[in-house]
Amino acid sequence: MTSTYATALTLAAGAVLICAVVVLWVRSVRSVLAVVATQGVALGCVAMTLGLHVGDAGLVATAGVELAVKGIAIPMLIGRAAGDAPDRERRPLVNVPASLVASAALIVVAFAAARGVATFVGATGGGLVPVGVATLLVGFLVLVSRRRPVFQVVGLLLVDNGVALVAFLCTAGVPFLIELGVSLDALLGVVVLMVLAQRLRSEFGDLDLDELRELHD
Repeated sequence: MTSTYATALTLAAGAVLICAVVVLWVRSVRSVLAVVATQGVALGCVAMTLGLHVGDAGLVATAGVELAVKGIAIPMLIGRAAGDAPDRERRPLVNVPASLVASAALIVVAFAAARGVATFVGATGGGLVPVGVATLLVGFLVLVSRRRPVFQVVGLLLVDNGVALVAFLCTAGVPFLIELGVSLDALLGVVVLMVLAQRLRSEFGDLDLDELRELHD
């Protein structure tokens, strides 16, 4: 039973990090949204695995919230915000090979920096804490290396998912009401960004940051 639990938790947490790295690799908006939805499902599976292992109904409910909000609702809203904009990131600030190399370096840094936390927490969850830290750092890399606002919103979501993963692994879950509030805040933020993006598109026809800077100049 313990071996099955450890394997399931490791696979789910690993999927969260892999999805973050894949976001740097793909350039299609639709593909990125599919990856983000998969990451939300993987994060929900982490919470579900922990909840079933410790017999915590609140944590199982939290897993349901993660699956519904981050696996379904938020990717759908981001897709609507993208609308009929160009489907690909044409000119990222950092190209794909360099982004992947940078993500590898950040993963090494995360595992080196979070080693003490992993030792302090102990057990299977503690050993996976660096995975959450690495996801957070890769999210920041997406934020600074992509031009289109849709991709930057995805970067913010990766950061939030990394923080949530660390919280789940360090504490065997956060209280249901707290996680519900955080998830709804993330959902509200995406809704606001969606409305803003649609307004900008109706006014200027594009959401590329370089184009908007040229308009400003």
